[in-house]
Amino acid sequence: MDLPARPRPEIAHHAALDARLAKAARGVRLLSLASWPASEQQAFLAGWARGNPRLPAYAYPKHDFSDARREFAAIAAAADPAHPLGVYLVESAQGWSLAAELLEQLGTPAVTGLSVALFGKPDHALPGGATTREAANHFIAIANELDRELLAPAEQVQISATALSLQLQAALDDYFDARVITVQLDPDLIAKAAAGPTRIRLRAGAAFSDYDRHQLLQHEAFVHSLTALNGQQQGVLPSLALSSPRTTATQEGLAVFAEQITGSIDIERMKRVSLRIEAVAMALEGADFLQVFRYFLDAGQDEVESFTSAQRVFRGVPTTGGAAFTKDTVYLRGLIGVHTFFRWALKHDKLRLCRLLFAGKMTLADVARFEPLFDSGDLQPPRWLPEWVARANGLAGMLAFSLFANRIRLDQIMDSETVVEI
Repeated sequence: MDLPARPRPEIAHHAALDARLAKAARGVRLLSLASWPASEQQAFLAGWARGNPRLPAYAYPKHDFSDARREFAAIAAAADPAHPLGVYLVESAQGWSLAAELLEQLGTPAVTGLSVALFGKPDHALPGGATTREAANHFIAIANELDRELLAPAEQVQISATALSLQLQAALDDYFDARVITVQLDPDLIAKAAAGPTRIRLRAGAAFSDYDRHQLLQHEAFVHSLTALNGQQQGVLPSLALSSPRTTATQEGLAVFAEQITGSIDIERMKRVSLRIEAVAMALEGADFLQVFRYFLDAGQDEVESFTSAQRVFRGVPTTGGAAFTKDTVYLRGLIGVHTFFRWALKHDKLRLCRLLFAGKMTLADVARFEPLFDSGDLQPPRWLPEWVARANGLAGMLAFSLFANRIRLDQIMDSETVVEI
């Protein structure tokens, strides 16, 4: 029997470093440690109902990640910056170190700068010159023009969290032909949903729409969970299973792109994403929690969802204004980046890279750098793919149309008669 080949020395070296990285990052759970418990929502909304709302002032537990930060620094120093795996390790270690420092500063204004270093901010420039905030306000304006106008009656029927959990569970069991991902109800979850490699949590008692059901399946299950599961298959880079801070923009962009390309996204979803970006900008400019909460109310969200949305903006920072947790700015920026990457891949006969993007949680630059490692077998292709990626011909057809349609300049079309003739 042939013995398995030993990995090349540079591969073995970086694989050992990555194992250390994954171990050191295990406790740096950025989103869960920065989020508030459900009791904060209950207390705030009770005060709001009495006409006496108070700014939330959650007392964060103190954290010390000095050992982890020293380990991240040692890993970055030992990695080869000229090797694709070395670049990945250096950038990942730096991202994890920033996240650890952020968690040590929870509740202070310092979190804002660390958050901007990890996720950017609303005035980040996009390809073409517009900023993320300008793009957000574009979608808000369109949504406000069309608000509810295009919704069919069936789309307005609410689905309970219990019913949705059963529907999602059946769809996932059918996809895997086994129980690989478990859908659970969580009464302590403030967000509507959260996904890990083998578990998707839904907020107990929340109401969902039919669009929510499709969005959660494509976004949470077939992107966040699948990339984590595929990352667990990587012997060389086990950290590809982790939600690294530096991969957040690509992960969220890929997840929203999945909603878009499968027809699971609606204008109200784009509005929700965009409202959060504007709210981050407002908080950075001085708006406090109550002002941001009212902004979401005025935009049409109910009290529970307005609190949930405002909480996302003020995770980890003082609620008195002038500070923000800026993660929500990555959604539109990531979507535009992923959409551009997929079109580039089609144009350059590189659609394979779009499939390899699901082999773990990585950035767009990572998957391009890793292509030779997939060719050599050092990295494994994804075991599981969402249907829209697996069906390469359908994906190519959609992207080919997108490439051509983007050449049409609407400002050069004179009137409606011209459009009809086209």
